[in-house]
Amino acid sequence: MQTTTTGTTLGTSTGTGVGTTAGIRMRIIGRADTDSAGPGPELMAADTLEGNRVVNLNGEDLGKITDIMLDVQRGRIAYAVMSVGGFLGIGDKLFAVPWSAMSLDVDRKCFVLDANKDRLEAAPGFDKDSWPTMADPTWAESVHEYYGSRPYWEEY
Repeated sequence: MQTTTTGTTLGTSTGTGVGTTAGIRMRIIGRADTDSAGPGPELMAADTLEGNRVVNLNGEDLGKITDIMLDVQRGRIAYAVMSVGGFLGIGDKLFAVPWSAMSLDVDRKCFVLDANKDRLEAAPGFDKDSWPTMADPTWAESVHEYYGSRPYWEEY
């Protein structure tokens, strides 16, 4: 399998169910089709990512992306909000996953998160009517620490 990477490789498993991150850029796994017209895996509209599956390294479904959170002052993607469980949006739990903690698998057309289901269920989450204050540095640092990813605002 050919791997195209748009930045620093994301890291290795820590044995805790969550990987560590060396950098903040999204890793793209698989064969990128650079011959087709239009945007490719390196450049996409945010709404094309919503609804995409998130799986773990074992291929188990973890959830779906519902929102992409942008840090507009820095011009960066901060988090992918992932919905887990529930049925038709009822009873699901939401998780803000640092963008750098995931990889895009273009062959399987999904995102990959180095987290087992138990670890994800224990992650800091929220429901659709009670979002955290994502601009709060304490909240943001705790989320990045949980997923073992370097905060995006510390890069560059």
